Amino acid sequence: MMVFITSCTDFVDPRIPYNDFDTGAYLRTVARTSDTFNFFDLPNAKFDITIEGVDAENGATVQSVEVRVRRRRLIPGVGLAYVPVATGGVVNDILVKTLSASDFAPNDVSKFLRAKILVTSAETFSALGITPAQVNGGDVFEFRLKMTDKNGRVFNDVNASADVKGGAFFASPFLYNVSVICPTDLAGTFEFTSSEMSSGFGSCPGSITGTATFTRVAGTTSYGVSDGTFGFWPCYGDAFDGTSAVRLNDACGSLSFSGSDKYGDTYTFNFISVSPAELVFTWVNTSAETGRVVLKSNAGKPWPAGLR
Repeated sequence: MMVFITSCTDFVDPRIPYNDFDTGAYLRTVARTSDTFNFFDLPNAKFDITIEGVDAENGATVQSVEVRVRRRRLIPGVGLAYVPVATGGVVNDILVKTLSASDFAPNDVSKFLRAKILVTSAETFSALGITPAQVNGGDVFEFRLKMTDKNGRVFNDVNASADVKGGAFFASPFLYNVSVICPTDLAGTFEFTSSEMSSGFGSCPGSITGTATFTRVAGTTSYGVSDGTFGFWPCYGDAFDGTSAVRLNDACGSLSFSGSDKYGDTYTFNFISVSPAELVFTWVNTSAETGRVVLKSNAGKPWPAGLR
């Protein structure tokens, strides 16, 4: 009987595991509408979640929730850099928004009061004193919640236990790492026009047209290239066959080649320009072969403006 009754009780009080409290409150994350920033669409990026206050009074003890932010960047060979600057191992962050008790309202799904937290990229950058031009792909914006209840107690990611922050039931990290991501979608078969081709092994004067295919390498932002010479080898009688491992890499819009062809030559990508209709670049390999390529976009899939 006791086991049955306990298992059917909505377990909130008395033991919410905080470092400083035996009982308390937490903010369960019930929806993550947007928890990344798109590097290619920063003006429309946002941090957007829905939370509910869980406590002995179904969320009614929540007095306020501060939303604070700082930027984290990994600098290769140096380490982590923060805005604001971290001092003495203490987290320095900036208040960007505050929710009050009146922002928490009843809902049709749960007995706990819920609130929406929405912080735009413009609000984030303004709070930190930075501009979109100072944001890099791979940056992380750390959004921290600091909740105060009507008894004056503070709950955050410092005093919350691992169960509260990481447990699937509690779902209350108090810290949300919003990464600046660089979605990439360059896969497809594209028409090209090649010109200015030269080589010590053969020649192909004027310009030629054809198609090249970029095939996404699973789990990466790299693409296998069907012909790294964009028609040059076939023009003078050679074949760019399936033994090639030449890759086109997209690092947040920064394009480069890697890998090698069947002769062991590696390739360099030299960006010239991009428009919705055309991507223009030159390539050169370690055998001093080179060419200029105008790569057309496909219908309904323009080249991203952020390519470089």
